[in-house]
Amino acid sequence: MSSSWTSFGGDLHLDLTERRAAGAGLRAALEDALREAVQDGRLGPGTRLPSSRALGEDLGVARNTVVEAYGQLTAEGWLTSRQGSGTTVARRAAPGRSRRAARPASGRRAVRHDLMAGRPDLSLFPRTAWLAAARRALATAPHEAFGYGGPFGRIELRRALTDYLARVRGVRTDPDHLLICTGVSQGLGLLCAALRERGDRALAVEEYGLPPQHAVARAAGLATVPVPLDGAGARVERLDGRCGAVLLTPAHQFPTGAPLAADRRAAAVRWARERDGYVVEDDYDGEFRYDRQPVGAMQALDPERVVYAGTAAKSLAPGLRLAWLALPDALVEPVARLKTLADTMSPVLDQLTLAELITSGTYDRHVRRCRLHYRRRRDRLVAALAEHAPRVRVTGIAAGLHAVLQLPPGSASEAELLARAEAAGLALEGLSWHLADRSAADPDADPALVIGYASPPEHAFPAALDALCELLRER
Repeated sequence: MSSSWTSFGGDLHLDLTERRAAGAGLRAALEDALREAVQDGRLGPGTRLPSSRALGEDLGVARNTVVEAYGQLTAEGWLTSRQGSGTTVARRAAPGRSRRAARPASGRRAVRHDLMAGRPDLSLFPRTAWLAAARRALATAPHEAFGYGGPFGRIELRRALTDYLARVRGVRTDPDHLLICTGVSQGLGLLCAALRERGDRALAVEEYGLPPQHAVARAAGLATVPVPLDGAGARVERLDGRCGAVLLTPAHQFPTGAPLAADRRAAAVRWARERDGYVVEDDYDGEFRYDRQPVGAMQALDPERVVYAGTAAKSLAPGLRLAWLALPDALVEPVARLKTLADTMSPVLDQLTLAELITSGTYDRHVRRCRLHYRRRRDRLVAALAEHAPRVRVTGIAAGLHAVLQLPPGSASEAELLARAEAAGLALEGLSWHLADRSAADPDADPALVIGYASPPEHAFPAALDALCELLRER
């Protein structure tokens, strides 16, 4: 009787052994075990307990023993009993302290307006279309799809992505060179581990970028070496000879927004060829272009030297954890082997559903709706700042889901602006947070903020704009 699992709706684990060994009677042991389960939070207020018959059978004790224990705890106020409704945990604060440690307070004010970069409007997730696609995918999937699969991912999704990426982004690949991964972070980690295995010691990264990606590279054993930026993107002529690969965001530099100039794209590929290296192209928001012709994927210049990384995080939702790598021949085996060691395979059902969305044309229609929605958001942001903070220069807005706000000379410091934003319940980032080497930050530089205009749901966006304009209003 060391443990027992009841047969009513939810499982309930009760251990009576220690109490019996200490000399407690069966009823007393049961009362103590139930009382403790309420005290430590395992049985929350309103939880329905099993019937006396069911619990008695499960524990191997007489039903009357359970009835008496329930009656005693009801009299003490721990439980409530009502004819026809069974026995439930009383809706009262349990005395004593929970054994589960309370989550410590962060010390930060509550976030009322989320303007963090890189986050989509989650209210746009196409629930109805996704559900319909999931049903179709489940109805047509072969039985073997639900077994242990390989590291590359489902062939249905790899075929769909091969056609989609060729049509929309100009990517040159095939299903045998596509690997599905659990987010771009995992894909980058696999790539960096493969580069480290072949003897590379450093990864070149753009001067401004995404710090968590830099941390992934370092965790894989690669040093990160910053490459300077200007209005034409990364200055690839400054690539360090120690590096075996470079991580770029050529279509829309994150976070500054500059596209990588055509001559620099070609120069980066030449650099990779000459040193048997690679360019890792993070196409994090490739579908969202507003004021110019879409910039095609750099990977098309040389699929054997450019690794293409794409994701559904911005077009659908980051919670899906769906991303993909288009790999050169030489990296297929090592990256697939490392993926097998990491988690064997990515979850199947969402892969099948995304494949169905793409092949049915639903995904294209959804992306077009999102593109229009985010362009309108961007236009509202620009118009509001022009009216209420006209000296703020807005850059990087031809694509993507964020903008960089360059504040005029004499403005409050970036740290002061962030402190004011926090006090006002605004979640946003300073440009300096994105530095690959923060020790190189120029203390005399004019402050700049990175504003994600996609994440607030539509009903909350006007208030978020008002709060941002109030923050930037000249005093």
